[in-house]
Order: sequence, then C-alpha cells, then structure tokens
Amino acid sequence: MDAFLILEDGQVFKGKSFGARKEVICEVVFNTSMTGYLEVLTDPSYQGQGVVMTYPLIGNYGVCLEDAESVKPWHSAFIVRELSRTASNFRSEQDLESYLIANDIPGIQGVDTRAITKILREEGCMGGMITTNPDFDLDELLPKLKGYQVKDAVKTVSRKEKEHFPGDGLKVALLDLGTKSNIANSLNKRGCDVTVYPAFTAAEEILGDQPDGIMLSNGPGDPKECVSIIKEIKKLYDSDVPIFAICLGHQLMALANGADTRKMRFGHRGGNHPVKDLATGRVYISSQNHGYVIKKESVPKNLAEVSFINVNDKSIEGLRYKGKNVRTVQFHPEASPGPVDTAYLFDEFIEMMKGAKNA
Repeated sequence: MDAFLILEDGQVFKGKSFGARKEVICEVVFNTSMTGYLEVLTDPSYQGQGVVMTYPLIGNYGVCLEDAESVKPWHSAFIVRELSRTASNFRSEQDLESYLIANDIPGIQGVDTRAITKILREEGCMGGMITTNPDFDLDELLPKLKGYQVKDAVKTVSRKEKEHFPGDGLKVALLDLGTKSNIANSLNKRGCDVTVYPAFTAAEEILGDQPDGIMLSNGPGDPKECVSIIKEIKKLYDSDVPIFAICLGHQLMALANGADTRKMRFGHRGGNHPVKDLATGRVYISSQNHGYVIKKESVPKNLAEVSFINVNDKSIEGLRYKGKNVRTVQFHPEASPGPVDTAYLFDEFIEMMKGAKNA
C-alpha cells in the first residue's frame, strides 16, 4: 500500500506503508546509528517523534526483546529507506514489521532518507505526517503540521510506581524522567542497589529513603515544561547527596540552578557523536539523543565549569558543579545503542558516592 510522508514545508515523499495502518502527526527527526534500531524505538526520549533512520537497511536482524530499553516503543512513526523482510539472527523473536503492528506504530519505507535528512539538517526538525490517504489536502494539513508540539512528554513516559532493582552495594535513587533500562542495569552491574522513582516524586520522599547517590535520567520533550520537577531537583541539589545526571536530567539540573536551555535546529541523535573532555583533551565517541541544549553563556561562572564539549558544534556536553558532588552530561554513557567509551563515568559516580559516604 502506498504511503506518504508530508513535511510542514510542503514537501511530500511517496513510499510504501509498513507496520500499523494509521495516520499520525509527529515531529520528524533523524538518527545516524548504523545498528540498534530496537534500542532507538524503545528509547522514551523519542516520545511524540517520527524517526528517520539514515542507515539504509533496517530490520535485518529482527527484534531481540532482551535488547529493548523500555517496556514498549515510543515513536509516533518509523521512517526507513528499506525494510528488511528477512530477520537473520538466532536471537530474533519476531520481525520488525510484526513488532510495529503489535505496538500500533506506522512506518513508511522506500523514501529517500538521505534527502529527508538533508532537509532536516538545513531547515531544522519539523512537523510531519504519515498517511495512506492519497487525497490529502496540503492547504488544510500544513497549519496543523507547523503547529505540532510534543506536550506532556515526561508525564507520558515516566513510570507510575517505584521499582526496586536489588544490589549489595551503594544505594542509588534513579529519577525516571524517561529512563532507558541500561541506566539501572549499568548501576546494578557495579553492585548498586537501585530504586527507580516516578518523575514527579517529591524530593523529600527520595531523600527520606537515604540514598548514597541520586541519578537523574534521560527523557523527552522541552526541559522548560518540567516546572514542578525542576523545583524538586533544586531541593536534591541543595541536599549535598552526590548526583549524576544524564541528558534531560543534565538540562533540568542546569535550569534548577539558574542556567537556560534552547532548542537546537536538528539535535544530536545517533551513536557517533564526538565529545571532548576538557580536563584531559581526550575525545570520546558517544551515543546521543536530544533536541535541546544548555546555553553556554547562561551558566554562571561561580556555579559550574564545562567538563565536556561537542567536537562538531562546541555545544555543552557536560558540567561539573563547583563545591558540590554533582556531575552532569548531555550524552549517554550507558549507550544502548552506541559506543561504551564513556561508561567509566558510572565508575566515577560510584567513587564520588564512596568519597561522600566516608567523609
């Protein structure tokens, strides 16, 4: 069946429908990962977005549910050059199209993903629609696409109840702003006893459980929408409990302390983003998924120092807060998918907790 991807600038791409047969409006973004499409699909940070995969063949190793980063996929739509109908992998439990149908996610294949990506890079991420209706009315649709915004994203993806992942080591409170499973897994593998809290949990409840450290997770949407969460994060910051924050958590910590954020033109999404450690000069390849960034000029000099920058666009990729056991990074040290170059940051967090506990 024919399908159409309609962008808010009026450009239309004709392809073939796969996955669920439904019409959706979403924010269209692109991801440059060569592998890990299941981890991309199940990353809650993609809530409300239609993702263009720049790698041309998707689905060739099927779906290995053990690799999923959450209980379900969060994309509004999936946009690929070619869908593999054959899954060649002994771990595969089902093919990609069946997985999308089961989770009610539409896809379009056979479109020029290279051309779409170039449009998004030049013009910025934009509203879009996938439909199988050939009689669409552009004049009627375009205002809707231009007005589309991802709303209540954190509220949508965060768990509703606390969840405990037992361990014999340090006690870590993980605030679920849209967390990927591998964050808790990365802590568990290092012996930590992890309790995951819903995004809107009061700081008093988290601190009342007396954690040795607090992690703020990744998540979707505009960080400035998270007004009540930012207030609670400020209380956590003032508590002196060691904190390590990733992605959205990194942005919310900055907002809680008077810095500002802005929306990027096309964001960083993929497993090949170079970041530079300013203390050592060493460059790491990182996994990233974000459309917002901290404004460099907004960070008070007496508050924090920039610890990492993006090699390509020089944007802030990490902050080290002065006089506090608080470290934050924009990228994903837990990867999934992507390189594990920066997994050592979890080890540094553990050492930070040990130091604070023994002080």
